[in-house]
Amino acid sequence: MFVDERIVTLFKRNAHHTLTYWSVFFSFGLCIAFLGPTILDLQCQTNSTLSQITWVFFAQQFCLLIGSSIGGIFKRTLFSALAALFVSALIISVIFAIIPACNNVLVLAIAMAVSGFAMGIIDTIANIQLVTIYQKDSAVFLQALHFFIGFGALVSPLIADPFLSETGCGNHTGNGTEIIHHFRNMLRNSPIAEHNITHSHLSHEGGEEESSVHYAFWIMALINLPVPIAVLFLMYREQLIPCCPSGTPRLLDKDELAMENQQGAEGPDVEQREHEAGGHGSIFSCCQNDNLRGLPVSFFMIHILGGLVLFMTDGIVGAYAGFVYTYAVASPISLPHKTAGYLASIFWAAITAGRLLSIPLSYRFQPVRLLMVNLAGAIVTVLMLLIFYTSSVFLFVGTCLCGLFLSSIFPCMLAYTEDILDYQGCATSVLVTSAGMGEMVMQVLVGSIIQSKGSYSFLLCGMIVGCLGFILFIGLLLFHRMHRNYLTGTSKKSAMVEEPAAEQNGSVVSEKIKLEENM
Repeated sequence: MFVDERIVTLFKRNAHHTLTYWSVFFSFGLCIAFLGPTILDLQCQTNSTLSQITWVFFAQQFCLLIGSSIGGIFKRTLFSALAALFVSALIISVIFAIIPACNNVLVLAIAMAVSGFAMGIIDTIANIQLVTIYQKDSAVFLQALHFFIGFGALVSPLIADPFLSETGCGNHTGNGTEIIHHFRNMLRNSPIAEHNITHSHLSHEGGEEESSVHYAFWIMALINLPVPIAVLFLMYREQLIPCCPSGTPRLLDKDELAMENQQGAEGPDVEQREHEAGGHGSIFSCCQNDNLRGLPVSFFMIHILGGLVLFMTDGIVGAYAGFVYTYAVASPISLPHKTAGYLASIFWAAITAGRLLSIPLSYRFQPVRLLMVNLAGAIVTVLMLLIFYTSSVFLFVGTCLCGLFLSSIFPCMLAYTEDILDYQGCATSVLVTSAGMGEMVMQVLVGSIIQSKGSYSFLLCGMIVGCLGFILFIGLLLFHRMHRNYLTGTSKKSAMVEEPAAEQNGSVVSEKIKLEENM
């Protein structure tokens, strides 16, 4: 059988939870990529400049990072986790419904910031909950979870395209149109949206066209609305809604009973280790935990190095998706604008396909092996792009390969670090936050370097960042070995302490037997 029967049994047992978290991440993917193609229409709606409207999207990304950082505080109980997911998903629908009414750029920035904060909470909680449910078997399900992000990001531009304005505001100069080209593609655009912008300055002399982009946002709100309903239904099934008790037994009761039996067999050390490690809380709660002082250096370095690797690799994802268009239209490749617009969509399609392909691969191979292959493959791909920098054909091939290799690094790293730390500590919160920070910082850094040094520095930056990520990963492997040796030494010491006590108890028993025989 292709998939182990035990994995299938685990999925069937937790199917309702798993499908709900997957649907939340599909909505997350829709929200991530949906706003990019609508930037020109939103600029017209708010009567703002291009620099002002781009700060709106920065506000969303920044608040998404904040939401990811503190999202772990809601995982203390199943009720708080699901309640946070329900409120966050509902907020996203409400925000997208009211975006057409935001005629001021400041009001729009606040709305986007609130939606970004909700998306960040969803990002952290969904990852933590799946890791908590499946633990050592979580790699397969994390790959599927992140596949739905790519799938949503691939589908969302198709929803927006029919409602985008062909003429915009009617006041864009040729230079302004070129800048719009870049920002739409930087914000994960669709090639169809690129086509719309390209022709906008050619047709604006015929008069302004009334924008119908508000229909796209309302459709987005309706598409997202089943997600909070699904979370609410899961809360109902789990009897977590006081006013609506369910007649079916809670699924969690069985899990809690199994956990109690397992803890009773393993002794109180399990609870003590979980308390000492701090659990899957937020980054701030992890840093404030006084019990972390007794843990080895390797414990902290695994968190730090794992986060830095994702800072680099997710930074490459964000920078490549944002600036591959800018690189393609510049010399020496000089692709037509419409043709170059397909590169970002091909990149996201490759990421989606790669995450789908990684689902069976993560079952067959350990996460550390997949990480090694993916990191090396991404570096080799960027190196080949540097060598064949004049080939437009290899640019498309390299974009596809780069998306495939980068697609599964995040879920593999998450499963790998959690497995190293025995699902204690704050690895999920640290990794999610580091990945979001890397994507935001690298876009700004690479964009400024391209502007000052030229388009060729785009691939050179990707090569340098990729090599740094690989070096950090080698360091992570070394600290993994150190941490494993620490755990082995600790277990040996505890065994040596238990052996004299057992021998002493045995001698006492034998003396009692001798006394009884003499009597």
